Amino acid sequence: MSQKRFSPAAGPSQRQLRVGELIRRTLSDVLNRGEIHDPDLNAMPITVGEVSCSPDLKVCTVYVMPLMGSGPVEEAIKALARNKGELRRRVGAELTLKYAPDLRFRPDETFDRLDETRRLFSDPSVQRDIGADGAADEDEGGEG
Repeated sequence: MSQKRFSPAAGPSQRQLRVGELIRRTLSDVLNRGEIHDPDLNAMPITVGEVSCSPDLKVCTVYVMPLMGSGPVEEAIKALARNKGELRRRVGAELTLKYAPDLRFRPDETFDRLDETRRLFSDPSVQRDIGADGAADEDEGGEG
């Protein structure tokens, strides 16, 4: 019988979440202190929003965004990709993992989704629906 090694529907394991958070903190510290000798990278403050790891912890996707729009996200990703080897070495030295994970940098779109959610909640039809649900809950709570 064959068994699947990874179940994509299950979500990340506790180990994946813990290692991802440790890598996020390590990268944030390295970038904050300016330990990488690249003037383009040190010129822009970069926020590391999230790190998601593959189940075998060999590949990590790092979601980044230049702080307060200090530069285009594409330039930040290019600068990080140029220094991927050095960043990977720093992560490997800091963590006690069997393998230093391969780092892949992607734009962090969390803030865009947050703005879209706010826009949806401010829509008058959504406000009307929320108000109707709140009135129904008060009626149910008052009986009894």
